[in-house]
Amino acid sequence: MPVTDIGIDLGSSNVVVYARGKGIVIREPSVAAYDKDADKILAFGEEAKGLIDRTQGNIVAVRPLRAGVISDYSVTEKLLRHFIQKAIGRRAFRKPFVSICVPSGVTEVEKRAVWEATYQAGAREVTIVEETVAAAIGAGIDITKPVGNLIVDIGGATTKAAVISLGAPVVMASNRIGGDVLSEAITRYVRRNHSLFIGEGIAEGIKIKIGTVCKRPDTVSMQVTGRNVITGLPRTISISSDEIRNACAESASEIVEMVHSVLEKTPPELAADIVERGIILTGGGARMDGFEEMIEERTGINAMTAESPECCVAEGTGLYVEKIEQLSRMER
Repeated sequence: MPVTDIGIDLGSSNVVVYARGKGIVIREPSVAAYDKDADKILAFGEEAKGLIDRTQGNIVAVRPLRAGVISDYSVTEKLLRHFIQKAIGRRAFRKPFVSICVPSGVTEVEKRAVWEATYQAGAREVTIVEETVAAAIGAGIDITKPVGNLIVDIGGATTKAAVISLGAPVVMASNRIGGDVLSEAITRYVRRNHSLFIGEGIAEGIKIKIGTVCKRPDTVSMQVTGRNVITGLPRTISISSDEIRNACAESASEIVEMVHSVLEKTPPELAADIVERGIILTGGGARMDGFEEMIEERTGINAMTAESPECCVAEGTGLYVEKIEQLSRMER
């Protein structure tokens, strides 16, 4: 099996690309800017987001993935081609070996769609990697050992929890709650309680700056500007971390309950490993304050967030082939 040149975390919210010898080289929104009048794609990633935010209604956002699964094959292929070329440079002399992750539990048809889109986008060979396994590798866990590790990957559109041992998931679960759902909950709360329309970017900013899912010892606030629901005019309000905790409480509780359900199904020997080693949180959503505390309170097991959690899946995808070859040598 050839060494991977590029590892791709093809998320519903962001595309993160790992290049061998360079580390993370791309982290941009997985969105395309589509011109309805000209019937063509104008840009991808950050450039596309800028166009969508600052131009007239004829340019709209196209998100070709839903919950980590391809919903628009043609746009996904173009998006992958754009980011692969950007990662390797346009002067590359050969096509790259690409590893790309898919959510654990997707169907063979969905895996095939990702494989074909990546191959058509310019890959020489394609390796499909399960997302939770990649997250474990990227978090620095040695997946080749016969011990249990519980990974909770809080992505943009979904959260996955899996017990990994000997390079494969033993028990796993997922739900369609992730960072985007938490941002939407904040948007709804601000509209309902403050009569203010705010955009997706502002909600994301609130979540990053003062967002929490657990009661904090000190309440913090920030100023937020949006459009008044009644008058339609700009208005600025102050919103607190306690309000954000209330807005996100239901979604956060569902994530924690899913982690608990995975532990209930885990074989006793692997459960003992997890108690000893703790629960590892990855994904951009893990950066939101309070998830570690909520999970510890519900399960009684220490929870910790990986370093650079939003990059774990891409890094692990890029290193997957080497780890699996190492595991194969050990089994001989």
